[in-house]
Amino acid sequence: MSKDKLETISNLFEGNEIRSIWDNEKEEYYFSVVDVISALTNANIPRNYWSDLKRKLKDEGSQLHEKIVQLKMKSKKDGKNYLTDTLDTKGILRLIESVPSPKAEPFKLWLANLGSERIDEVFDPEIAINRAVDYYRKRGYSDKWIKDRLDGIVDRKRLTDVWKDGGITKNYEYGILTNEIYQEWSGMKASEYKAFKGLRKESLRDNMSDIEVLLTDLGETATRELAKKHKPYGLEQNKKIARMGGNTAKVARDDLERKLGESVITKNNNLNYKYIESQDKIENK
Repeated sequence: MSKDKLETISNLFEGNEIRSIWDNEKEEYYFSVVDVISALTNANIPRNYWSDLKRKLKDEGSQLHEKIVQLKMKSKKDGKNYLTDTLDTKGILRLIESVPSPKAEPFKLWLANLGSERIDEVFDPEIAINRAVDYYRKRGYSDKWIKDRLDGIVDRKRLTDVWKDGGITKNYEYGILTNEIYQEWSGMKASEYKAFKGLRKESLRDNMSDIEVLLTDLGETATRELAKKHKPYGLEQNKKIARMGGNTAKVARDDLERKLGESVITKNNNLNYKYIESQDKIENK
């Protein structure tokens, strides 16, 4: 397992984000210990809780301490990758024994289901696609929206492949180029767009209207085709192309708004809750 080229996977347990990494060779998850601690306890600072517990385990000569693997995971705060203490499924189950929590049993069931689903998906990727479709349907999305969303994911992958050919290799560079496209057609960076819609950790595209999704896809598709044509290399050259692609979507947006007489960018989202404080506290709408 190459520790420098692993994708952070986020899953939810009772609304808590649990970061993990899937090892295809071992067919095993590695979970962020701090995230698990946060989900199981009421600790104000889960990192401190884990630091104290880890020291205690080491002093006691626990074998669990020796099972800890540090892997780079994407931070929830700034999106950068940092070395993070992780444990495999067996390690997490042993960890739970050291963390008194009424959520222990539900978490064990969640782990079991998660591992089974992921292994099945390795052998039949269609299962993952069907799970995504069911996820969106349960949240009230139309089949047309879901089809457009899945098409957009494929188109996004084709764009990042072109960027990779153009010398873009770092995650922050992909973020910069994406922001160039958004800024050009919407007037906002992705983070600003999310704030405008009242989002935090949630997916921006999952909370867009049909028109917003179409404009986003248009900007990225135009950027991809322009990059294939002009073959920019490096961040600065690709930024110019990204702005050109974003401008294509802006022209379409301006024309439609002129005919509608109103903005197509909306604060509406698909959440059934809203944030009520500066911290990630929510209430039902």
